[in-house]
Amino acid sequence: MANLIKEHSLKDLKTGEVAEIIGFKDEEVPVKLYEMGFTPGTKLLVKNKAPFGGPICVSIVSNKSVLALRRSEADQILINKK
Repeated sequence: MANLIKEHSLKDLKTGEVAEIIGFKDEEVPVKLYEMGFTPGTKLLVKNKAPFGGPICVSIVSNKSVLALRRSEADQILINKK
């Protein structure tokens, strides 16, 4: 039977949605993501999504940091929607 659970990545969220990071698609996560605070258990709020495949602006809920990610980077971050 096929896996019925659909993985959601940060790229899938809409502006205003909140999610918690549960992991990463690839085992070789860029260190840059960890340094920016994107670790499992971190809650994120999508502030803005640039048009035409541009970056995604997110806020780390715990410390209100605002960061921008390329969509390809956001696609690597697996989330659980809140």
